[in-house]
Amino acid sequence: MTEDDGGTEPRDSNRGLSLLCLLAAVAGVGVGFVGGAFRWCLIRADELRRTIVNWAHHVPYVGWLVPVVLVALCTVLAVLIVRRVPLAKGSGIQHVEAVSRGEAKPPGINLVPARFIGGLLAIGSGLVLGREGPTVHMGAAIGAEAGRRARLAEPDVAMLQTSTAGAGLAVAFNAPIAGALFVCEEVTHSFRLRTVLPTLFGVSVAVGCARLVIGDQPDFEVGTVPTPQLALLPLFVVFGILTGLLGIAYNRLILGLLDAVARLDRIPPTVIGATIGATIGLTLFLDPLASGGGDVLAQMIVGGRTFVLPILLLYLAVRFFTGPLSYAAGTPGGLFAPLLALGALWGSIFTGLSSFVPGVDAGLTVTMATIGMAAFFGAVVRAPFTGIVIVVEMTAVTSTLIPMLAATAAAVFVATAAGSAPIYDSLRERMLETRHPPLR
Repeated sequence: MTEDDGGTEPRDSNRGLSLLCLLAAVAGVGVGFVGGAFRWCLIRADELRRTIVNWAHHVPYVGWLVPVVLVALCTVLAVLIVRRVPLAKGSGIQHVEAVSRGEAKPPGINLVPARFIGGLLAIGSGLVLGREGPTVHMGAAIGAEAGRRARLAEPDVAMLQTSTAGAGLAVAFNAPIAGALFVCEEVTHSFRLRTVLPTLFGVSVAVGCARLVIGDQPDFEVGTVPTPQLALLPLFVVFGILTGLLGIAYNRLILGLLDAVARLDRIPPTVIGATIGATIGLTLFLDPLASGGGDVLAQMIVGGRTFVLPILLLYLAVRFFTGPLSYAAGTPGGLFAPLLALGALWGSIFTGLSSFVPGVDAGLTVTMATIGMAAFFGAVVRAPFTGIVIVVEMTAVTSTLIPMLAATAAAVFVATAAGSAPIYDSLRERMLETRHPPLR
């Protein structure tokens, strides 16, 4: 290689990196406005859903049928969208990871309207699903389309979709650092400059644009949270160990219900979707806090609202089951937001159960709720730094970082030592097996 050749290669590499950063920023504009509009529509859908349920409670005898039929109908419509665009099914994060690993092709731009409308129908009607899955996947599709329009090589298109997927997560939770960490920790498992820089450009532009639509404030309003006593650190480790076991059970329930639905191959997906939707609709009528993504319930808990222990246990039991059940319906929708609500519930319950421990009282409830959100996320997804940073950015609370690190580390350690696979690894393998079933 000549000296000229040696000097040309870095320059070409730099130009390629510059183009990726530019495209990530341009795609970030689309991700920000599309993701922001998606969140805005979901907020309006939540308000409309509460109005309809309140009205239904005043309809004698048959009022309960209103949310049952409404959620069932919306679920069926979302399932029909998935039948037209199969890639819109479920979270979408597993597909982003498969593309990053070279196991699947980047998504087409037709995924965006399918995810947007299907997600709005499923999540907005009250299914226990999260907004982040569709937003991440829409971000990936927008990034991939930008790469194709620029005639990038396929590996660069795949890398660009990965970067803008992180922008989608950042928009979903108004958490830019967590969005960037998600790409490096969960999707690529690396911190290569060629991945980090486009991700940072895409995330910053996307969140800036989204804030023009939804405003600039943390997702959860939390008061002052005092720093927990260091003497309670062993208690937080015990909490993390138990949270790890809970995360294992949750992952198994998700996969178990997916397997159960897959065995019902003679029943049309629309019928399965309608049945699951009707079940969630009845739950919605009985108590709106037991359905939906869980943001309202989580806000009540971290905002200092007190619940008696039996009610918290009931919410945990119901949402622990209805989350995986909603995911098994096969509509667009993610897992992150329901995970955070479950973590907040579990943290509050643990505080009540530990009241006999010196130094533990009701004042520790919000602290333990925020720690529970990060620890449960870590146990299920196995991305501890992403989970911690998401919670910190969503709550703007940093006083709980030390116990949060200890509890999340313990939760991830237990789940890993038990041999429980991260949920998105399992979902990715299922997705690939469905498309390319093994020969029998």
